[in-house]
Amino acid sequence: MIIGIDDTDSRDGMCTTYLCSLLSEELERYGKITDDLLLIRLNPTVPYKTRGNAAVAIAIDTDAPDMVKKHVTERVRTLACLENDTTNPGIVFVSDEMSELSRNPLGLFFKKAVKEIITVNEAEELIRKLNLQSKGFKNRRGLIGALAACGAMLNSGWDHTYEYITYRKQEKWGSPRMVDSSSIFSADKKTYPMTWDNVDILNQQVVCVPRSPDPVLYGIRGSVQEEVIRCASMIRSEPFERSALYKTNQGTDMHIIQEDSISQMQDMHSYSLMCTVISVPETIQGGHVIFSVSDKHDHELKCAAYEPTKNFRELVRELIPGDVIRIYGSMINGTLNTEKLEIISMIQTYEYKNPACPVCHKSMESAGKGQGYRCRKCRTQAESKIQVEICRNIHPGLYEVPPCARRHLAKPLIRDKNSSLSLFPSR
Repeated sequence: MIIGIDDTDSRDGMCTTYLCSLLSEELERYGKITDDLLLIRLNPTVPYKTRGNAAVAIAIDTDAPDMVKKHVTERVRTLACLENDTTNPGIVFVSDEMSELSRNPLGLFFKKAVKEIITVNEAEELIRKLNLQSKGFKNRRGLIGALAACGAMLNSGWDHTYEYITYRKQEKWGSPRMVDSSSIFSADKKTYPMTWDNVDILNQQVVCVPRSPDPVLYGIRGSVQEEVIRCASMIRSEPFERSALYKTNQGTDMHIIQEDSISQMQDMHSYSLMCTVISVPETIQGGHVIFSVSDKHDHELKCAAYEPTKNFRELVRELIPGDVIRIYGSMINGTLNTEKLEIISMIQTYEYKNPACPVCHKSMESAGKGQGYRCRKCRTQAESKIQVEICRNIHPGLYEVPPCARRHLAKPLIRDKNSSLSLFPSR
């Protein structure tokens, strides 16, 4: 049986992954957990998400399916933040006999939930069509993520990474976390690049310790499961209750839709677009950098690199009209919030300077209107100014926002073999 769960948390506390970790232990009285626990990030632009828009799934081999369903339903009812207006849990059960029949439609649903907007009615219609058992609470919105997580569990071919999450003791929830930052930087140094986005080197920030009042103490992300566990083992912190390893779609760019026409781009979706810069980047109040691009159809789009992207804005400020780039980001209120960009080609720019003396190599001065240029010392002359190419501070390559500003789903350059970590690295 596969169990998908979503939307049990709120901005004020709880965590769906904590519930997953707890259930994975409790359900062993009814059978055996047969696969990795799944942590699935859904469309990051959804306005009604709680925090990270994550759903989870558990696979269990059991002879007591009814007891499993009853236990899971009661634990969700007890532990979910049902008193919060934005918490609307959903549970989906996919029995063994339905697994093969559900594989393709649920796999497509999973991929759609990561990229697009799905309604509760769409989820419930697929549940009825596949004859799946489910339980929704309040407006039942959590059924969307729960169904998507089941689809991820049934389809193993997608790109994945790992996260090892350590949870606080319940009496500590909501209080300041006690984690030794120096031990995190040390652990990162010993396990990078197999682990990543745990610290932000350039901005000297710890990224893997949340600030919200939920049960998570820290979460270590990486491409190799043994390394994320090893990294966590080196961190010094307050005593904790439990830990769990998750297979996840974090760091995969699974949310990105390849698009070539701005006219087809919609709010609450994330895109990759080949385009040309058409305006000089402008820094506005708050430190945000705004610029415009056009596609091959001459449609225009406003793009932003917001203040939280820190040093990434330095790269954006170096762009000039005529540069060809591929930009990655999410559409919010008609503006593309930039997550990453690739500089494909840059236009050459020139300026006119006084010529240099061929003898002493110093800059000549004007000899008077219409009389050319001269070097007083060497008595050399030149007729006009010379054209000099302006040296730009950027090069073609792929660049990203720093870890402190990176979304869960955004693929770090360290995972991309074609990336260029030259002038504006993230660490």
